[in-house]
Amino acid sequence: MRISDRRRLLSLYVDEGRRRAGRAISRGMSVVLPSAGRRISKIVVAPTDLRAIDPFLADEFLAGRFPLAGRVLSTEGQSPFSLELPSHPFAVRLHGFGWLRHIRANKSSEACENARRIVGQWIAVHGNKITGIAWEPEVAARRLISWLSHSPVVLRDAEAGFYRRFTQAIAFHVGVLERQVQHLPDDLPRLEVRIALAMATIATEGSARAMRRAGRALDHELERQVLPDGSHISRNPQASVDLLFDLLPLRQTYINLGHDIPQRLIPVIDRMYPAVRFFRHSSGDLALFNGASSVLATDLLSVLRYDETSGQPFKALPHGHYHRLAAGETVVLVDTGMPASLRLSKTAHAGCLSFELSSGKNRFIVNSGSPRFAGERLRQLARTTAAHSTVCIADVSSARISTSSYIGPVMPTMPSSVVVERQTGPDGSDRLCARHDGYIDRFGVEHERELRINGPGTKIAGRDRLLLPDGLPSPTVPAGGAIARFHIHPSITIDRLDQRSVRLVAPDGESWTFTIPAGELVLAEDVFFADVSGIRPSQQIEVAFQASEIRWFLARRP
Repeated sequence: MRISDRRRLLSLYVDEGRRRAGRAISRGMSVVLPSAGRRISKIVVAPTDLRAIDPFLADEFLAGRFPLAGRVLSTEGQSPFSLELPSHPFAVRLHGFGWLRHIRANKSSEACENARRIVGQWIAVHGNKITGIAWEPEVAARRLISWLSHSPVVLRDAEAGFYRRFTQAIAFHVGVLERQVQHLPDDLPRLEVRIALAMATIATEGSARAMRRAGRALDHELERQVLPDGSHISRNPQASVDLLFDLLPLRQTYINLGHDIPQRLIPVIDRMYPAVRFFRHSSGDLALFNGASSVLATDLLSVLRYDETSGQPFKALPHGHYHRLAAGETVVLVDTGMPASLRLSKTAHAGCLSFELSSGKNRFIVNSGSPRFAGERLRQLARTTAAHSTVCIADVSSARISTSSYIGPVMPTMPSSVVVERQTGPDGSDRLCARHDGYIDRFGVEHERELRINGPGTKIAGRDRLLLPDGLPSPTVPAGGAIARFHIHPSITIDRLDQRSVRLVAPDGESWTFTIPAGELVLAEDVFFADVSGIRPSQQIEVAFQASEIRWFLARRP
């Protein structure tokens, strides 16, 4: 480990200690001073929830069954908060109350009464105990937004006593989150809390001063976390979509009530949309980089219908460090970056120089993505280099992932430099060449990847090289070997043509041929983590290095 890496790691340990101490103090203050003078007597508006609703789930909740995060909990008349929950992801979604939106599909008095009863049970069990999953800041923020957005469902025909308890619980959430937010790490949960607090100040009857203060704090966090090119500092394409689900209703609520909109809110939304379009494949799906999972098509369209920026996707995101090579109906997206900080590496993937390929309505080559509801072991497995369409040396990731429970799964060592060149040819061809030093300390080599796509978008030429620090080819392959992996989307059928070529066939008949001029191409079993329905079996192409360089070609069949 480099000296600079050790220093960053030590700094993170110190910072984590201070943060934990601050959060502990803020929790204690929230118990002693539960509302800190806040009084909310009325909810004046319910911000819109843009996420899709499912009538089936509304009926399931009414029947006492909770299908969340890939698991089902049958309450059999008991409170779900008195039962052992199936998994951590299940608990996060249950306590976040985002599932309340589905009850909009069945607004019967019985369904609303059931929702009110469950909210009341939560307040009785967890309302004053600021511990556990229920009070993780991002969970509490999601719950606050959900309660406000779906207050018409919860409060329909409610008695005055419940209304008072409900508004008191919202005030308590605001007090707790305001004390905790300053001790949160500089990543997505902190921004989610700022959004929730801003939403609470305009959705409830409160002071103009509190509203302005929440708006300024939100402005600061938006400007810091949403990069100038519209990507999020986590480098996760899905983060932008998730944020827009909350920022769009927040913007509209400010407008509807005639309040002054935070200065950065509209400009940030406007620059996020081009980044979302950048990460969309020709199939309409979102790319799977750095923690992204499959996004429901209905959810993505719900966000994109508010896109007023229009225009073609950018060729690159210079601050997010991604490149897009597009020609005809073909799109190639390439990760040419690294985490912005050690703290932000906690959710990053070791997929430097990985790429994804789509054509027409199909994704052909992908990364394995992040599982939506799996446990921690599989989530960490999905972060390894082997789970990405890039080169892996000796089955070792280009970034080491910590197993420390104190600082979390950060990357103590990771690429410190990624050098990128981009050229466009007179014939309309596009060339991208990039190399990273993630393997230099352990194996003494850098990985360089070159991609070329022709003008019509029908041919792609790839070259992967192992280079010495001076840029010369490595005389030998590192011990343990090096393999370039190409993860194939599970909807694609692979037909072997010979030892050096295969045909990739999509369900609609479109096909691409993958060929190597030397060596042997291996087909291996694989798993696709990011399917909407859960983890699915798939296949991958493996090309082993016999020397310091391999070449490979993709051609679309007419």
